[in-house]
Amino acid sequence: MKIVVIGGGGREHAVVWKLAQSPLVDEIISAPGNPGIAVHAECVPIGVMDFDGIIALIRQRTPDLVVIGPEDPLVAGLADLITELGVPVAGPSRAAAQIEGSKSWTKTLMHEDGIPTSRSRTVTTIDDARDAISDLAGDGAVVIKADGLAAGKGVVIAESAAAAIPVAEDFLSGAAFGAAGTTIVVEEFLTGTEISLLCLTDGDTIYPL
Repeated sequence: MKIVVIGGGGREHAVVWKLAQSPLVDEIISAPGNPGIAVHAECVPIGVMDFDGIIALIRQRTPDLVVIGPEDPLVAGLADLITELGVPVAGPSRAAAQIEGSKSWTKTLMHEDGIPTSRSRTVTTIDDARDAISDLAGDGAVVIKADGLAAGKGVVIAESAAAAIPVAEDFLSGAAFGAAGTTIVVEEFLTGTEISLLCLTDGDTIYPL
């Protein structure tokens, strides 16, 4: 198999490292890759949001599979464009990537479909944020989340309502995360053990990792 891996971070390095161990894999190409990835794959200088460049690469190199690592190109619909070329993609469609791209959309989905989750309110103004913080913080902590993608850094656990207000102001003003934070999710703080369970799915079968 010939595989193209989109991305140049630690996540993609781990994916390439593992793919290189498979006897089924003959060639790996990474865009843009990094020095660690270059040990196992051919790196080409194409950015993850350079969709024209990525599509041209795929047309030229005709891979059997494309693996997309970063969230930004998935939310922007890169998997859909590659699927239209008839190439299998490991990565969600633009519609499915909304789960990652919008925390407020995901909370609405969970509430509507009865998926257990903490109480929350989505707000776009500081007055509404103050009301939501007062409602959800009580005498304890409250969680402030940027609605959009913030490179994994758009979540703050404020220890009190008073501490949460300036955080909300910073988010909503755009100072913290730009447009990604101008809508925020104010969320009830839950205590307990946090775990991540990653799965692969084709829409019918779920394969837990």
